[in-house]
Amino acid sequence: MRPFRSEDEGLLFGVAKLAFADCDDGRTIATLERDTVFVAELAGQPAGYVALEESAETLCIEQLCVHPAHEEEGVDFQLLEWAEGYAISLGSSRLEVVVEGGNDRAVAFYRSRGFVPTAQDRLELVLPQAL
Repeated sequence: MRPFRSEDEGLLFGVAKLAFADCDDGRTIATLERDTVFVAELAGQPAGYVALEESAETLCIEQLCVHPAHEEEGVDFQLLEWAEGYAISLGSSRLEVVVEGGNDRAVAFYRSRGFVPTAQDRLELVLPQAL
């Protein structure tokens, strides 16, 4: 796992296009340029990334994206664990994620990791120091 570098933008944009069938190009580019992004690598190549938006008490996962060739390798869990650790290191009380309607697979993934629904398209994980 490593921080985003400017030369990653094109590669990660390509990963997003492969992973999300109806990827919003503008949103993806804005997310990569604006948010805190961490990149998972396998064999020196980007296997996925997590983009995080910071606010006062909450860290929000804007995008968690895994290259389709690496979906069965646990990259999604590694990215989520990294996001959780990063949120805790910042002193965030919650880690949130917005899941687009109809993405039952993503909802099941986050729920399996302890996230609970807080709104129609939002799930949240209360972080340890907030207990």
